[in-house]
Amino acid sequence: MKWLLLILPLCLRIGIPSGTRIAGDFPAAIPDSLVARGLRQALEVGAENASRQLSAENGYYGNPAVKILLPPEAAKVEITLSRMGMGSLVDHAVLAMNRAAEQAAKSAAPIFLQAIRRMQISDAVHILTGGPHAATDYLQKTTTPALTAAFHPVIDSCLEKTGATRYWTQVFSTYNRIPFTRKVNPNLGVYVTEKALDGLFYNIGLEEQKIRMDPAAQVSSLLRTVFGNR
Repeated sequence: MKWLLLILPLCLRIGIPSGTRIAGDFPAAIPDSLVARGLRQALEVGAENASRQLSAENGYYGNPAVKILLPPEAAKVEITLSRMGMGSLVDHAVLAMNRAAEQAAKSAAPIFLQAIRRMQISDAVHILTGGPHAATDYLQKTTTPALTAAFHPVIDSCLEKTGATRYWTQVFSTYNRIPFTRKVNPNLGVYVTEKALDGLFYNIGLEEQKIRMDPAAQVSSLLRTVFGNR
């Protein structure tokens, strides 16, 4: 029996090619390079689905999970103006912010896909056996600064087109003229950019979870190969 214990590791090392998943590792007998391709494709599918959903009319505004509201520090603004009969001004501002995010989701998705394709093989192997949002979490951690820098100009342009900037100015200039109120004027572009990206990552996380667990969401042979044996 001792000789078997001594020789078995050597046999395993000789008989299994480097970079291949082995029995007990998940999934079995899939090369690391294929794992990486599968993870990239999964995130590309997820990003495209999330972008399509969010860029539709009411993609943000009609989804309570990602709808962009006034920032917490401006909650008093909304309450005060509503009490004064100017709640519609806040409503217009919120709608315009969400319309800007919906428009930005169309043009910013290719930038997001570029980041996905830079994922390394070693990252993919680690992510594969992680939690249901491991790939999305990794992507958010590693790409948020670059995405923010690229996303912000798109958001700013869309905010102008949708009238969000005008409504935002009206909301806070009106509020700040009220006697004895503390002046509030958050940065609109920065705020909407952060919330729009949060919503994008949130939806991509949902898509990742479906691809990992739902055979119907594994829309290619590559995805079925990498994720189908869970």
